[in-house]
Amino acid sequence: MEMNQEENIGIQGKVVAVTGGLGFVGSAVCLELLRRGALQVRSLDCRKTSPWSDRLKESGVHCIYGDVVSIENVENALDGVDCVIHLASYGGSGKEMIQTRRIEEVNVEGTRNVLETCVKKGITRVVYLSSNGVVFGGKEIENGDETLPCLSSNQYVGPYDETKSVAEQLVLKNNGRIVESGHGSLLSTCAIRCPLVYGPGEEKYLDRVISDARLGLLLFKIGDPNSKTDWINVDNIVLALMLATTGLMSKYSKVAGKVYFVSDGTPINFFEFLQPLLKNLEYDLPKSSLSIPLAVSLGNICKAIYIMLSPLLNRRWIPQPLILPPEVYKVGVTNYYSINKAKEELGYEPKTQPDEAMTETIKYFKDKKRREVGGPSIYAWLFCVIGLPSILSVAWLPDIGPIPFLRVIAMFIFRSMLALRIASGIVVTAHVSEAFYALGLARRVDPRNATAWFWRTLLLATFSLRLLWKRRGKEGEQTAIREGLLTDSMSV
Repeated sequence: MEMNQEENIGIQGKVVAVTGGLGFVGSAVCLELLRRGALQVRSLDCRKTSPWSDRLKESGVHCIYGDVVSIENVENALDGVDCVIHLASYGGSGKEMIQTRRIEEVNVEGTRNVLETCVKKGITRVVYLSSNGVVFGGKEIENGDETLPCLSSNQYVGPYDETKSVAEQLVLKNNGRIVESGHGSLLSTCAIRCPLVYGPGEEKYLDRVISDARLGLLLFKIGDPNSKTDWINVDNIVLALMLATTGLMSKYSKVAGKVYFVSDGTPINFFEFLQPLLKNLEYDLPKSSLSIPLAVSLGNICKAIYIMLSPLLNRRWIPQPLILPPEVYKVGVTNYYSINKAKEELGYEPKTQPDEAMTETIKYFKDKKRREVGGPSIYAWLFCVIGLPSILSVAWLPDIGPIPFLRVIAMFIFRSMLALRIASGIVVTAHVSEAFYALGLARRVDPRNATAWFWRTLLLATFSLRLLWKRRGKEGEQTAIREGLLTDSMSV
């Protein structure tokens, strides 16, 4: 993509650090900084790898492993830096929202560590990625602007927004602070308030929704169908951050000490936004709706369960919660914001339109679905995971625990132990034979995932095999299309 020379101003030849640089937005920011001529780009992230880390390293980004909660890590990463783009945060979605202590550490203490390090090391520019939630307390906001005040701590819908508000105020209060070893230089800061981000590769929010839809857990829409919220494509949030960075780098900066709302500029109902994505992935939006009070009640039940599971939340086998109270308000209550100030003062204009961005997002997730094994609904899993061990237990195990009760039910159906044991043998034989058939078929249709198809079909039998047959049909259609195109080109 061609770049105007003016886009380089302030960034070209500078050393820029990006906290949270291995994330979805952070990786895109790092690559854009390199494209704009930064002398060196550093990523500070508490992860050693991510889906984007290999590409960053290949592109020349210095990936530093460390946590913003550690002042030593921050000081080491920011030594010799000209500007910091502070993206690192925690607790915006799913299981993370339960871990309040970690949210406080990363969002508040981490931001304080970045600011204090900048003052100590003479770094004079900090751009902070904030959230629309710093002014949202669960009540409707239509076309809100930057004059809206931040809320008191007890008004926020969750700890994430509360801590982002504290961090944003820290960033703005430090604007104009004298930095050490800077010959009287002042620290210039600004904040960009961001809604939900989407685009090819975003897997924090969209992947969770898609997973729920695949499992049959996307059970209802939430709130008024006319409610609207903001979204922003990754290209547009990167643009906003670049504009803020170059704005701060200006000798007579007009953006220092200010905040800006940015978005795609097209507020839309949360579920209406998701519809084309889910439709193209062959999943359905729920037809029933749940009121905000009922959804909050369900969210509180999920929250209570996950609080009890707190010591285990970092385990991969603990699934994401169905819904939590802060998410209810954010997807079901109208809250969208004007981007006029960003347009007027930053020169921000969304460069990627929603239709184009959604087309690219759909393409990414369709390709991702094709590469993966996929799976049936949660109801199929429950049926097989509970049913198969149950029939084997009542057929062959002695009377222990609940087995006598289950055996009474089984005998009502099968009438005799002989029939029950024959049925259990048939079930096991069917599962095993279908698993080996799936292995052979997958080696032709999806060789990369052949072993996964075997094990899943061994457990789920026909429920899994039907998906493999469906994939075989699609592969056949694609092969026919390719052969048809080849034939057409040869005849020409």
